[in-house]
Amino acid sequence: MAPTASIVTTSDREIVLSRVFDAPRALVWRAYTDPERLAHWWGPRGFTTRTQRMDVKPGGDWRFVMVGPDGREYQNRVAYLEVAEPERLRYRHGGEMETEPVNFEVVVTFDPEGGSADRTRVTMRSIFPSRQALEFVARQYGAIEGGRQTFERLAEYVLESAGAETGALDRPFVITRVFRAPRERVWDAWTQREHLMRWMGPKGTTIAQASLELRPGGLFHYGMRSPDGTMLWGRWEFRQIVRPERLVVVVAFSDEQAGVTRHPFVPGWPLETESTMTLDEHAGIGGGTTMVLSWRPLGATDDERRLFAASHAGMEQGWGGTLEQLSGYLGTPGAGP
Repeated sequence: MAPTASIVTTSDREIVLSRVFDAPRALVWRAYTDPERLAHWWGPRGFTTRTQRMDVKPGGDWRFVMVGPDGREYQNRVAYLEVAEPERLRYRHGGEMETEPVNFEVVVTFDPEGGSADRTRVTMRSIFPSRQALEFVARQYGAIEGGRQTFERLAEYVLESAGAETGALDRPFVITRVFRAPRERVWDAWTQREHLMRWMGPKGTTIAQASLELRPGGLFHYGMRSPDGTMLWGRWEFRQIVRPERLVVVVAFSDEQAGVTRHPFVPGWPLETESTMTLDEHAGIGGGTTMVLSWRPLGATDDERRLFAASHAGMEQGWGGTLEQLSGYLGTPGAGP
């Protein structure tokens, strides 16, 4: 079944977010009221949530810290006013200072969709004390875009939870960064040859040769020279291109003729991996673009998948340096796209 998009409507004092989730109502309710489950999805793309305490009952509260992908921390408090499992939650949501305009009331309803026990419509109505309070939260914290991204993450989480458990060997490698640049600029940096040649690769390496054809089935084929002069070839085959939101490529080591080859130093590495990049407006103070990169082995054996899963720490270090170069490139006046 095709995923259902979130619907957002606003009035002078309300933001209403509604979406249908492909999961039973009891599962979606647990996702909202279990701190371990909330940690998997609460907040916009790139955010993590650290619960300090949670007591889901009238008069109870949920104290938590949201950490943005840029490291900024946001103190939050939810004070529960009404808890009617599995149908309805009502609470006050406040920020660090617990004063206006951060405080607002939220009503969340959970309804079976179309009489189906396996689909649930969640409607979250946020009511602000004034129009100015709503505008402040939308402008300062990106509340509307953040709400959309949060519901997208919830949809992904409950779909995975409702299906078969993902095996440890299939755990993707994920890395998130915030760039202080508009989403279009970050997209161009990833999809135009002249920009990729300026930042792609770990520190000390250079892209000596490259060709790029940005279309489904097209290739980015490049030769990367290491500090000792060794030339390594690689290729991306573009599978999905949704400007400026999503880029899916099949990644492989290569040769001068753009063929697919084995890892030159690690023969047991998967022959191909699939990489998905998503770009979202950074729903937090300061703005910018949140980038999430996710890799998984493609058509790999169990031994190759096992090696990939064991290599996440090294990938974090290697890609961390590459993304630092991208950050510097985007931040250099006159150099970025």
